Formats: sequence, C-alpha cells, structure tokens
Amino acid sequence: MKKITVICAALAAALAFTGCSKSKVEINSVADLAGKKIGVQAGTTGEAWVQDNVTNANIASFKTGMDAALDLKNRAIDAVVLDELPAKAIVERNPDLKILHDKVFADNKEAYAIAVKKGNEELLSSINKTIEDMKKNGEYEALVNAFMPADGKISIPATETSSASKVVKLGTNAAFPPFEYVEGKNIVGFDITMGQKIAKNADMKLEVVDMAFDSLIPALQSGTIDFIAAGMSVNEERKKNVDFSETYFESEQVIIVRK
Repeated sequence: MKKITVICAALAAALAFTGCSKSKVEINSVADLAGKKIGVQAGTTGEAWVQDNVTNANIASFKTGMDAALDLKNRAIDAVVLDELPAKAIVERNPDLKILHDKVFADNKEAYAIAVKKGNEELLSSINKTIEDMKKNGEYEALVNAFMPADGKISIPATETSSASKVVKLGTNAAFPPFEYVEGKNIVGFDITMGQKIAKNADMKLEVVDMAFDSLIPALQSGTIDFIAAGMSVNEERKKNVDFSETYFESEQVIIVRK
C-alpha cells in the first residue's frame, strides 16, 4: 500500500509540474482578464491600460512584445495585451497563438505621432510639413502599402540617404513591426522610412538609435536623441513631457492568447 501511495504522489507531482492538473485558462474578451497574469511591453499604453482597467491583474512587463509572447507560449503568463499590428506579426510567427479583438479597444483607438523635446518648434514644424506633404503626394499611401500590404508581403523601400553634414537622431525601439524592426543588420520599418524623409527634407543626415521603449522619453529630454518615431501613442501623460506632431496612424490594443 505504501508503494502505491508513493507512486500516486509522484504522478500527481509530475502532473502538477507539467500543468496537466491545472484547469485551462479561458480568455475570450477583456472581461476575462480580471485576476489573470498579463504580459505587456514596458512603458507602452498597453501596460497603462491594464494597470488602469483590469481588476486584480498580475502584470508582467517585458522589453518586447515577442518576449511576452514567448512567456505566454511557455504558460508563464495567461495573455498579452499589445498594439494590433505588432501582435499580428508575432502571431504569424507563432501559429499556436491567436489574437482576440474587443469592442472596448475598437471604441478607443490610439493615434500614433512623432515626439520632439518640449519647445523644439523648428523640428516639429519640419516634421509636420513632411507628414502633410507625404499624405498629399501619395508617399504616405505608398508607405502603408509597402509595410502593411493586403497580401502580407512587405516590400522595404530603398533607403533615402542625405549628404548633409548635420545629423538628426531618431530614437526608436526596433521590436515593433512593421513600424520598426531588425531586418538582417539594418533597422527598418514604416517609422524608419518616414524618419529618413523627415531628415532629408530638413537637410540632415539620419541616425537611428535603438533603445528600450520606456527609455525613449528620458533620452529625448536629455538630448541623447532629437525625435521619437516608435509607434508612440498620444496621451495626456506623455504630452506633459514631449510635444507631438500631427498624428499619422491609428491603432488599437488586442489580446494575444494561446489557441
């Protein structure tokens, strides 16, 4: 009898370790996030939204959305809240994950804009003019079609270089496709190409500086970088610390879960 008891105890421990004895976590909407362990990218509006809106949430902050997704796959967390397009890119590479949309997010879309240091009116004016010109002359539409094509086949535009001696530094977090990500040895993406156009129109040479998302605003304030192009959403808290350009894209949050 003692031997059987020991075997049963060992089997129960093994099942608990593998998670087999745990009930399956069911998340089908925002309402199901209460009390769950939720992964977010540090410093993002997704993190702020979970903090403000999910009851008893156990929040796990990650450097990138992909890091959060890997912990989701390993069952260390129950869900990830992230912007829609980067979430799509993650799910395309991880077929065992899926995206959930919710009306709460759809009714509260976020506007992306470029950030400059408070009071930098000259650069802000130049950025706004570039955005306006791109929307008028078709370059903006071409950029959307290049990085967000209907068939999913991204076509990275040729790099726009400048021979100018003055350098302007773009701060970004290259883990947010299709807006900014690493392709081979280069940082590319929607925001990067737009940054190249901004630099060229201002007769400056672009330098891209990659860093953690939650380090971008402090870097801007200290003068380490000149502007931020990183799929950054405009909100009242950030407006206290930076000046934003005209908005150039709208997105919404989604939930990533295991299938």
